[in-house]
Amino acid sequence: MKKPDSVPTAQGLERLVEALRVLPGVGPRSAQRMAYHLLQHDRAGAEQLASALTAALASVRRCSKCNNFSEQEVCALCSSSRRDAALLCVVETPADLAMVEQTLSYSGMYFVLMGRLSPLDGVGPRDIGLDRLQARVAEGEVREVILATNFTNEGEATAHYIAEMLRARGIKASRIARGVPLGGELEYVDAGTISQALLDRRGI
Repeated sequence: MKKPDSVPTAQGLERLVEALRVLPGVGPRSAQRMAYHLLQHDRAGAEQLASALTAALASVRRCSKCNNFSEQEVCALCSSSRRDAALLCVVETPADLAMVEQTLSYSGMYFVLMGRLSPLDGVGPRDIGLDRLQARVAEGEVREVILATNFTNEGEATAHYIAEMLRARGIKASRIARGVPLGGELEYVDAGTISQALLDRRGI
């Protein structure tokens, strides 16, 4: 019996599907559905998406102080005179920083690791900017570092590593309390829980 011919696809469509697959949680079928939708029903939206991505890639950089995304050398949070420079909250991702800010219970500064230690995946201290964190602490303004990494195995290991690093420099380190569920990630936790966890932080 003769096999049915495969459906021909344009190279541009194939590249679009592959590009969409880089998004978290998007598999081959989801990427294909998105690509078909954009090309069939929303070409204006596709152009807007392409334009926004191009503009973001050209203008968004890392803040030289906190390592968060910014369009300036120093972001608005780090430039603010109303923030407490003696407090430094260390988080894994920009999404985690945004969640902490939404609690309205923290007025200090931040440092975004853009990851977490994971030796099995080949992610070491240099890969998450711990040298930059050390340099930030060495400036002398910081009196306490709040470790707000996630309560995953990697997050806990990262917090422990940073705490030891700070202890060697005589800097107080505290860990947000376990109001955040074990195994939970800040991006998906409600603001009230994060607020309580910040207030109940403990030394480590």
